[in-house]
Amino acid sequence: MDQQQHEEQPPTSPTSSSSSSSYTLFLKIMSKRRTWVFLFVLVYAILLDFSWNFLKSILSWYHQNQARYHSPGWPALYASVLLGGVFGLISMAAAVAVAVPATMVTWITVVVLLAFFGKPKRTLLAEGKKITREIAGSVLKTLLTEGNVVAVVCAVLGYYVLVRNNNGE
Repeated sequence: MDQQQHEEQPPTSPTSSSSSSSYTLFLKIMSKRRTWVFLFVLVYAILLDFSWNFLKSILSWYHQNQARYHSPGWPALYASVLLGGVFGLISMAAAVAVAVPATMVTWITVVVLLAFFGKPKRTLLAEGKKITREIAGSVLKTLLTEGNVVAVVCAVLGYYVLVRNNNGE
C-alpha cells in the first residue's frame, strides 16, 4: 500500500522545489508588517518626489511664459488648473493606498457575518457579489469626490498665489 502511494506521486523536479521555496520566501516576506510599511512609505516618497519635480517644472514654465502675455491671468490660470488636476490625481492615488485594505476588511467582515447567520453557499456567493459591487461603487464615488475637492482647492490657491506674486513684483 505504501509503495503504491509512493509510486503515484510524481517526482519533484529541482525547478519546482526552488520555485516553491522562493514562493514561500516571498509569502514570508510579504506577511511582515514592516514590509507593507516600507512599501507604503516608498510609494508616498515616489509620489512626493514626482509632485515636487512637477511643481518646479510648472512654475518654471509659468515664469518663462509670464513675459509673453500682457496680463498675468492666462498663464496663471493654465498653471493653476494643471497643478490642481495633478494634485487631485495624486491625492486619489494616495487615498487608494489607504482605502483598499480598509475595504477588504469591511468586505471580509460582512461576508463572514453572513456566513455565521447560516446563509447557504449559493446565497452567500450572490450576496458577496452584490456587496462587492456596492462597496466598490461607494469607494470609487468617495475617491472621485475627494480628488475633485483637492483639485479645486489646489487650483484656486495656485491661481491666487501666482497672480498675487505677479502683482507684488
